Amino acid sequence: MTRLIVWRHGNTDWNAANRVQGQTDVPLNDFGREQARAAAPVLAGMRPDAIVASDLRRAADTAAALAALTGLPVHTDGRLRERYFGHWQGLALTEVAERFPDEYARWRAGDPDPGAEIETLDDLGKRIGAAFQDAADLAVGGTVVVVTHGGGARQGVGHLLGWDHAVLRTIGSLSNCHWTELRYDDGVRRRTVPGWHLRAHNVGLITAPAPTEAV
Repeated sequence: MTRLIVWRHGNTDWNAANRVQGQTDVPLNDFGREQARAAAPVLAGMRPDAIVASDLRRAADTAAALAALTGLPVHTDGRLRERYFGHWQGLALTEVAERFPDEYARWRAGDPDPGAEIETLDDLGKRIGAAFQDAADLAVGGTVVVVTHGGGARQGVGHLLGWDHAVLRTIGSLSNCHWTELRYDDGVRRRTVPGWHLRAHNVGLITAPAPTEAV
């Protein structure tokens, strides 16, 4: 049984300020580094066989905290980057609401393609989901920790589980430095439906006030 731990990066100054990061390369802040150091021993206790991370610094540096304890290399995969937020990247959400009221309203309502050159949820799910599957294939029957981003994590997990957007919105996004656990079951020994199964969601130690959405 393959176990996939989907770990969101630690806090950044833009997270704290409700500023849209998207694929902008924003580093962890001091609190984010503290979150990563606190969570790393727990994840190391799961005895991962591989670590894969987004190439953006906030994810790569979060992964480095786990690598320092396990001795495992960090494989980077650009497909694990956060959703591309087009014209919104770098703006505070209050600015987005003022400058792009129609697109903002559609985004808040869960429209998978709100405009403003934002990556669609379908494209995001396929991109991240493919990266998750390739990461899991690095250690079939073992444990793989994948470090990614809030919005991307949710859509990638949904892609593996076969869940639509409406269902995904009911489970919410990962908090900073929290994780989701998936396991792949062939369905033979446990008499379950073969495929990926959700085992835990939004597990973590140190929580910051959540932004409006994972951006």
